[in-house]
Amino acid sequence: MKEHVVIVGGGLAGLTAGAFLAKEGISVTLFEKEERLGGLVNSFEREGYVFDGGLRAVESSGLIISALNDLGIDLELIKSTVSLGIEDHIIPLKETNDINEFEGLIKRLYPEESEAIDIIMRDIRNVMKYMMVLLGNEAPVYKSGEEKQKVSFFKTVLPWLVKLISTIPKLAKFKMPVEEYLSNITQNQALIDIIIQHFFEGTPASFALSYFLFYFDYNYPKGGTGSLPEALVNYMKEHDCLIHTETKICSLDPENKIIRDQHGQTYHYDHLIWTADNKYLYSIVDSSKISNGKLKKKVSRRQEAIKDLRGAESVLSVYLGVDKDPEYFNSICTEHVFYTPDKRGLHVAKPDHMKAWLKNNHPDKNQKNKEHIKNYLKDYFYYNTFEISFPVLRDLSLAPKGKTGMIVSCLFDYDLCKHINDSGWYEEFKTFSEDLIIDILDKSLFPGLKASVELHFSATPLSLEKHTGNTDGAIVGWAFTNPYMPVPQSMISMPKAVETVMPHIYQAGQWTYSPAGLPISLLTGKVAAGRVKKKVRKR
Repeated sequence: MKEHVVIVGGGLAGLTAGAFLAKEGISVTLFEKEERLGGLVNSFEREGYVFDGGLRAVESSGLIISALNDLGIDLELIKSTVSLGIEDHIIPLKETNDINEFEGLIKRLYPEESEAIDIIMRDIRNVMKYMMVLLGNEAPVYKSGEEKQKVSFFKTVLPWLVKLISTIPKLAKFKMPVEEYLSNITQNQALIDIIIQHFFEGTPASFALSYFLFYFDYNYPKGGTGSLPEALVNYMKEHDCLIHTETKICSLDPENKIIRDQHGQTYHYDHLIWTADNKYLYSIVDSSKISNGKLKKKVSRRQEAIKDLRGAESVLSVYLGVDKDPEYFNSICTEHVFYTPDKRGLHVAKPDHMKAWLKNNHPDKNQKNKEHIKNYLKDYFYYNTFEISFPVLRDLSLAPKGKTGMIVSCLFDYDLCKHINDSGWYEEFKTFSEDLIIDILDKSLFPGLKASVELHFSATPLSLEKHTGNTDGAIVGWAFTNPYMPVPQSMISMPKAVETVMPHIYQAGQWTYSPAGLPISLLTGKVAAGRVKKKVRKR
C-alpha cells in the first residue's frame, strides 16, 4: 500500500482519480501544468463578476452526486432550467413533456416539414427512453454509500442488465452521424441546422437526439462550476496528497517508470494515470529508446495511429458584465438558454466554403482577406446558435448587486482562429467578434443590452489550447470527423477505455472514450483509480 501513484493532469478526471485513491490511503502526487486546477471546470472573478471558464453547468448529476457521496463530500447543486429559443420564441424545459412545446414550435416555423418532424420527434422520444436505461436511476453506477451496499444482484443488477442488453442494439441503429440521420428524413437544411448546429460535426445521432434528456438534468454548483474541482482538491489535500501546479511533464520513460518536468526534475512512479491530452502523452515517449521489442512496437503503432487525428471542435466565449438587474434577464429566459437568432440556419453563412478558402489561402496581412473573413463572421454569428449562461440567476452572490454577468458561447473553428492569429489581427478579431455578438443579442433577445454592457472580453480556441494543452483547442477530446475513433465508443467497452499500451500506465478523461464530457471525465477517473487500487492490493 506504499506504492506511489502519479497523476498527470489536474482537470476533473485527474482530481477524481486522486480523490478515490486518497480515500484508500494510497500515496498520490498530481502534476498540473497550469497555476489553476480544474481544467475546463473552473470559475474566476473579474471586477466583481464571477464567470465560469469552461463548463457552464453539470449534467448527469446523479453520477456526480454518487461519486461525491462515496467520498463524503457535501456540494450543493442548484437546479438549472434550460431554455431553447429560436428568433422571438423561448421555451423553458422544466419537465420532459416540454419537448412537446419544442415540437410545436418547429412545426410552426417549418410547417411544410410536419411529417418529417413527426418522425424526428418520435425518434428523439425513443432514444431518450433508451438513454434512461443507460444513465437513469436504475443504473447501478449511480448508487452510493448505504444505497450501494443494499444493491441486490438479482433484484437490481440483473434486471438492469437484461434491459441494457436489449437496449444497446436499439441505440446502435442511431450510430450514424446526426447529419446523415436527418438528411435521410428531410432535405430542409434550415430544419437540420436548427436541430444540430450546436453539436459537433459528426456527432452520433444517438447522442444528439438523446441530449434532450440531458437538458432536464442541468445543475449548477453553488459558488460556480469551480466549486466542484475545489471540493476534490480540498479532499486530496486533507488526505495528504501532493499537488504540483505550474509543472509540465515533458518526457516519459515507460520502461523505467520515470517522468521528467520542464525543469529537468525527474520523478519515479509505480503506477501512472494520465488525464491530459492523449496525443501529447505519446509525443513525449521516445520509442527509439525502448529496449523491450514488444513494448516498442506497441508504442510506435499508437504514435503512428493518432499523429494525424484531430481534436473535436472548439468554442468562442464572450464574457459580459451588464448593468442590468438579473430580473430583466429572468423575465425573458431561464438561467441557461440555447438561442438561435434566425430560423434559416447556419448553412446560410456557408461554413464549408470558409473551410475550403482556408485550405487555399495562407495567413497574411492582406486587407482583402481580412474583410473576407469579417464578412463571413457577420453571417456566421447571426445564423449560429448561442449557449448563454447566467451564473447570477442561480446564485445571487456571483455578481455585484443589481448587475448581471453572462457568458455567450458558440462553436468556432480552430483553423480559422489560428489563421487569423497568424495573419496578425487576433486581438482585433476578438474585439470585432465581441461587438458583433453583443449587437446581435441587443437586436434580438435582449433589447437594450448593448448600452448596458460595462465589461466584455473573450476566450477563443487558442485560449483553450494554451490553458488546457488540448489538441486543436478541443473541449471534448477526439473529433467525430476523424477517419476512425481511436478510443472505445460502446458502454460495454467503458472499463477497458482506461487501459494504455504501456504497462502500469492508465488514462482517464475526455481523450479516453467517445462521446466525451463531464460525466466521462468523472467516470473514467474513478475507473482508473479502481484499476490502480486492485494492482496495489495484489502486490
